[in-house]
Amino acid sequence: MTLQIYNTMSRTKEEFVPQEPGKVKMYVCGPTVYDYIHIGNARPVIFFDTVRGYLEQTGHEVNYVVNFTDVDDKLIRKAEQLGTDVPHVAETFIAAYYADLEGLGIPKASSNPRVTENMPLIIDFIGELVEKGFAYENGGDVYYRTGKFEKYGQLSKQNLQELQFGIRIGVDERKEHPEDFVLWKAAKPGEIFWSSPWGDGRPGWHIECSAMAREYLGDTLDIHGGGQDLQFPHHECECAQSEAITGSPLANYWMHNGFIRIDNEKMSKSLGNGVLVKDLRNQYKREAIRYFMLSTHYRNPLNFTEDTMEQAQNSVDRIANAVGNLKHRLGAVSVNQELTPEFSARLDQIRQQYHEKMQDDFNTPDAITALFEWAAEANQLLQQDVVNAAEIQALLELFGELNAVLRIYTDVEPELLDEDIERLIQERVEARKSKNWARADEIRDELSAQGILLEDTAQGMRWRRK
Repeated sequence: MTLQIYNTMSRTKEEFVPQEPGKVKMYVCGPTVYDYIHIGNARPVIFFDTVRGYLEQTGHEVNYVVNFTDVDDKLIRKAEQLGTDVPHVAETFIAAYYADLEGLGIPKASSNPRVTENMPLIIDFIGELVEKGFAYENGGDVYYRTGKFEKYGQLSKQNLQELQFGIRIGVDERKEHPEDFVLWKAAKPGEIFWSSPWGDGRPGWHIECSAMAREYLGDTLDIHGGGQDLQFPHHECECAQSEAITGSPLANYWMHNGFIRIDNEKMSKSLGNGVLVKDLRNQYKREAIRYFMLSTHYRNPLNFTEDTMEQAQNSVDRIANAVGNLKHRLGAVSVNQELTPEFSARLDQIRQQYHEKMQDDFNTPDAITALFEWAAEANQLLQQDVVNAAEIQALLELFGELNAVLRIYTDVEPELLDEDIERLIQERVEARKSKNWARADEIRDELSAQGILLEDTAQGMRWRRK
């Protein structure tokens, strides 16, 4: 099996071959930190974490860079609204971003470079473009000459004439051509600024990623990722900037995830239908959020509804119950024999199914199906009166392998019950022994109201928290 990735640049699936065997340089455009991240931001966060995880699982060392845009018009406006400064706004929402990552169970990137901490290299990058004739200064602003870069439009598959229709709004008369885009913005009174050869100002949005990608990962990335909305103009402009300097492709593989809709409507501020991750985390388990994000192929649109989230919650509960029942049964068996060839073959088939789907352009929905095949195998085993501990252990080991990347189950030790709940559980055991079914059911309901679910199994009673 070889990993196939759909490359936006070629519009085809291609075999993934990193520039250096066993090592992957991966850059994903991060958030503009002027507010809490919403569910649309969370999709690339979760998906590209999955890409990173699978690459690592298959033996690659991944240098994973996600930038922070910590100075921009939105941060300036937010600072004005809050009566503070841009650095304070950035620090506030970078901390909130990390809190959301932790809440979703996602490890940090290898590095999170910030625009404000890399200003000298951004200014130097713009200077190189000016020297090569790809950029020009006018009135303290610096613009990129799109007409000089012959391949402009290669990623979005449009030519300059077609692109004009989306660029002509608010055209600056200081531009040589409407399609030119800003690299450096002259500072307005009262705005945060940095000194440069073209006067005080700050960088445009596109230039920051070109400069930081080259600084942290080199001239050519193995993978450049982001949301579909970034394909044009952001990633198109990145290509033009970087390749004008290096003469090499900015990235060998471009990956873009699809949009998220809310109840079949486009998510937008005007509709007021945005869903913040911090609020989503308060309502649903992180495993359910991750399941929801991975249950649709990353290139397809994803529709968020309360029903789909409830379905996601039920699905991860099914998996968690299968895992919990296996672990519970393992402590009650004494038979420990070698695995039969037939049983081993069934587990190998599930493992192969998982890897085949992940290697087919990270087809996470079908990879998740392998987990349900696993759950069916586990539940079938648990129906037997006598089970083999070696089989349970093999199932649990396989689950650990599959779940290591998908992470739709988290192994959390249950909290200790307080004395009152322990007393109620013991009272229920005694009520069942004396066939006082009404009292047993009453205690079950009382415990359920406190978030404790009881399960009567052939191996005895077990409990879990809601």
